[in-house]
Amino acid sequence: MVRTLKILLAEDVHMVRGALVALLELEPDLTVVADVDRGDAIVSAAMEHRPDVAVIDIDLPVVDGLTAAELLHKELPSCRTLILTSLGRPGTVRRALAAHVTGFLLKDAPADQLAEAVRNVAAGKRVFDPQLALSAWDIGDNPLSERELQVLRMAAKGAEAAEIAAGLHLSAGTVRNYLTTIVMKLNARNRVDAIRIATEAGWVP
Repeated sequence: MVRTLKILLAEDVHMVRGALVALLELEPDLTVVADVDRGDAIVSAAMEHRPDVAVIDIDLPVVDGLTAAELLHKELPSCRTLILTSLGRPGTVRRALAAHVTGFLLKDAPADQLAEAVRNVAAGKRVFDPQLALSAWDIGDNPLSERELQVLRMAAKGAEAAEIAAGLHLSAGTVRNYLTTIVMKLNARNRVDAIRIATEAGWVP
């Protein structure tokens, strides 16, 4: 007799969540034991239902999917995680690996790949798009210091030098120096280009 794999599904779009539940339930060896629409509901649902695999959308309200996956790994390491995303950024793959995610699947993948990915993840296999994995490897390590990242995160949200300085208790001149260093370290054309590079690499969420 084939063992039924228990699945927790986290997806905030109601229609998409319903479609994914229906798709997974078509498989005789898969059953969805819980479905949630917020990242902060994942761990409590997992502790109650003890799923084998959590299928988690990366863009969830309150707590994002990767943060939730990391928390889930700490609280229930027996539950493996498969991240779903519509954006295959190499930096996001690296963040997923750091969060102990076992699989990473694009939402535009063929429907039959989801069930197979769940089975492979449950079996302890890594499920990552080969091209994305190679791209993530090519990015290299983050060259920015923690302070430089703080400055760049605020700049990415539209803050000007004076606002960043006030928020981080620095002088405006120091902030401008940080921004210049960031642009140089990332071989960027300007601040906007530096934000783009860091975002695509997953260093700035």
